[in-house]
Amino acid sequence: MTFWTKARKAFFLGTALTCAPLIPTASLQAADGGAVHSLKPYADRPATDDVIYFVMPDRFANGDPSNDTGGIAGGAKVNGFDPTNKGFYHGGDIKGLISKLDYLQDMGVTAIWFTPIFKNKAVQGDAKHLSAGYHGYWITDFTSVDPHLGTNDDLKALVTEAHKRNMKVIFDIIVNHTADVIQYRECTGEGNPGGVTAPGCKYRSLADYPYTHKGGKTGPAINKGFAGDGPAHQTEANFAKLTNPDYAYTPYVPKGEEHIKKPDWLNNVLYYHNRGNTTFQGENSLYGDFGGLDDVFTENPAVVKGFTKLYESWIKNFKIDGYRIDTARHVNDSFWQKFSPAIIKYAAKEGIPHFYMFGEVYDGDPKRLSHFTTVAKLPAVLDFGFQGAVTQVLAHDKGTDVLAKLFSEDSLYGPGVADTLPTFLGNHDMGRFGHFLREAHPHMSDAEMMKRTILGNALMFFARGVPVIYYGDEQGFVGDGGDQDAREDMFPSKVASYNDNKLIGTDATTAVDNFNENHPLYRSLKAMAALYHANPALRQGKQKVLMSSPKPGLFVFSRTDKASGETVLVVVNTAKEAMTYKTGAALTPMTDGCTLASDKGETDLHLAPLSYAVCRMGKNN
Repeated sequence: MTFWTKARKAFFLGTALTCAPLIPTASLQAADGGAVHSLKPYADRPATDDVIYFVMPDRFANGDPSNDTGGIAGGAKVNGFDPTNKGFYHGGDIKGLISKLDYLQDMGVTAIWFTPIFKNKAVQGDAKHLSAGYHGYWITDFTSVDPHLGTNDDLKALVTEAHKRNMKVIFDIIVNHTADVIQYRECTGEGNPGGVTAPGCKYRSLADYPYTHKGGKTGPAINKGFAGDGPAHQTEANFAKLTNPDYAYTPYVPKGEEHIKKPDWLNNVLYYHNRGNTTFQGENSLYGDFGGLDDVFTENPAVVKGFTKLYESWIKNFKIDGYRIDTARHVNDSFWQKFSPAIIKYAAKEGIPHFYMFGEVYDGDPKRLSHFTTVAKLPAVLDFGFQGAVTQVLAHDKGTDVLAKLFSEDSLYGPGVADTLPTFLGNHDMGRFGHFLREAHPHMSDAEMMKRTILGNALMFFARGVPVIYYGDEQGFVGDGGDQDAREDMFPSKVASYNDNKLIGTDATTAVDNFNENHPLYRSLKAMAALYHANPALRQGKQKVLMSSPKPGLFVFSRTDKASGETVLVVVNTAKEAMTYKTGAALTPMTDGCTLASDKGETDLHLAPLSYAVCRMGKNN
């Protein structure tokens, strides 16, 4: 007798059904209600039907060791390759990604988002703070793949192979800054050996250093007739009057780097703010350099046109399926108001009607996040609010009303937009979810770490939004913090601070290959993805919060598919003791992890500590 035969018999007889532990099995949803729903073809599939895998190519798989140094002669301080150093290239590449597409597809991944693959300045920084561009955010050539990662032809092969598997490819792009090439004479002087804008190059404000005076408001008049860079003045005629970049500092390009950036228009210093380093506060959050990275003058209409044409070309030539936009909050709203609709329109003309574009706005407050979907007109933003709420609930033992409050503010984003937000538990900047758990509870048992991680994944998959798995999480990676400490190798690592980490759900370390499809987290994610793909209500259904608590306990919500009327109930127990939810409705279990009892036509769900259940409620419940 199958599980589902037993389940239905127990339900209709009014007896209790004791289910297996937490992890749903992939076969359950297939046995319930017939065949598994097949995915739509990638070109016809909205983002709300996808499961995204976010990966850093340099740290994933090394498919071609011959490109490890990027073809650059010299040692690590020149070519950036040092697999023992967490801040340098380790050897992963595009061919490595291709070799692991089946591993991702088997887990239920339908879209791959990877950090920027454009050519970077291989090494930046002074002698004390030297590191490499393995992460992809120090771009010099926006038209070519970084040679450490492969070639443009390799990238075309990756897109082709992904599309063959009905998987999408999402690029990580940047418009806010380029690599640090431009220097300021007042800070560095000619021949600065570090090749980086000095940390002491403080930001110089618009008020004290207006565009119309050289070196400050008391200096000689320059750029006569320039009316400023506000939205009303962002015209070609006005910016034609901005001919001298010496209003705040005296910028220059070091000898030999005059044409290092591509497209060539990016070498013009007038297309940068040149006001010194940001403190990420107030005005300088928009106009300042990130640790010396050249901050692009995105208010200039020539820059808007240049970046629009550039990123249209990648869509045309590679038929990619979406863009994640780095540092979106540090770019003026008017840029996005022009760029976003132009890119979406162009992609549709190229036969990509569901082009998925979302911005990185590193803020957990929906009131501030939603500014970028309502005012700046980005189609979506990464849901840092979701990440923060789940971390509060599962790592810091806050009540589940934190989640209820988060979802109560979904309307701020605009009609239906919250359903399209990418949801995640951790990333390459802030750190991994496993680290947040261990940091909050250093003595937490392995079993509890596993349960809380699976609960986090269940919320990510079954609540509204588009789930994003951060690479390595399926293998129990934990990391030691954010940034470089959360960017471990999936192939055998040579970084000591990675290899001493205790992973979740395994005795393995990062010193060995970590593509184990039998890892319990890989298997649980695979099962969640199968359930997600098989049930439209879990992908696109309207969400309604039914119960929350001011302390650890139950969080209950339903999702109803508009087309079929089918409703799915999701019940999460964040407490360390068993909890019961009285539904008042007939249910059909879709996962393990509960005790189900029926009496007088009503159903009680008895959930074990730190567990969840997904049930079908039928239509229009």
